[in-house]
Amino acid sequence: MGAVLILAGCASTPPAPVEDRSIGGHQRRGHVADSGASRLPAGSYRVRRGDTLYSIAFRNGLDYRDLASANGIDPPYTIYVDQVIRLDRRARATRRPVVAKARKPPRESRTPPASGPSTPPPQSGSRSAQVPPTAVAAEPARVSPQPAPSRPPPPGDTVDATPSAGIVWRWPADGPRDGGFVPGDQTHQGINITGKSGDPVRAAADGVVVYSGNGLIGYGELIIIKHNSTMLSAYGHNRRRLV
Repeated sequence: MGAVLILAGCASTPPAPVEDRSIGGHQRRGHVADSGASRLPAGSYRVRRGDTLYSIAFRNGLDYRDLASANGIDPPYTIYVDQVIRLDRRARATRRPVVAKARKPPRESRTPPASGPSTPPPQSGSRSAQVPPTAVAAEPARVSPQPAPSRPPPPGDTVDATPSAGIVWRWPADGPRDGGFVPGDQTHQGINITGKSGDPVRAAADGVVVYSGNGLIGYGELIIIKHNSTMLSAYGHNRRRLV
């Protein structure tokens, strides 16, 4: 058995809850479109039975939140059979840069420096005996070492917050890894984990099942789990789905 983890596993223990994508417990039945209506504009997709917004976004490499926004779909992101979804290429699931605001430099103080005490002019006249001053050795001041002040990061060096903060990740299967993620290659969007038939595949973290099916070509029996508003994990090529 081969399992594919696409930062994305399968049922957790306890099993993850499944979102109900039906209305009143029954899915809306779509009408069979005629040959004329089946022609879709470029960059569009017609919803089929078993699809979810998450699976459509996952299949096309899009961010499901941006895809929902582009099509006016509000949470909980319910879609219907035969609904036409516009696949906005601007909704690509890329890492969003963090824009750091430049800090204003502190204003320089223009207060003139304080004048030192003026030296009194020498007095002329009497030749009174002057006692030479006695030099006293001052005890050197003890200076405690102070830690060097940390330099504030320059504008633009703000560290991007980890989107998986608060998620406890775990290895989803016991077998060895025999393949990795290849950027830009749609056939290598995750890691391959080798296993034997019947080996369990666990969820990589707690979450909610948002897709369970085999409608995505190339992934076999697939499960997608939503962990938070930014992180999904997917588990493909399973022998059987238990959720």
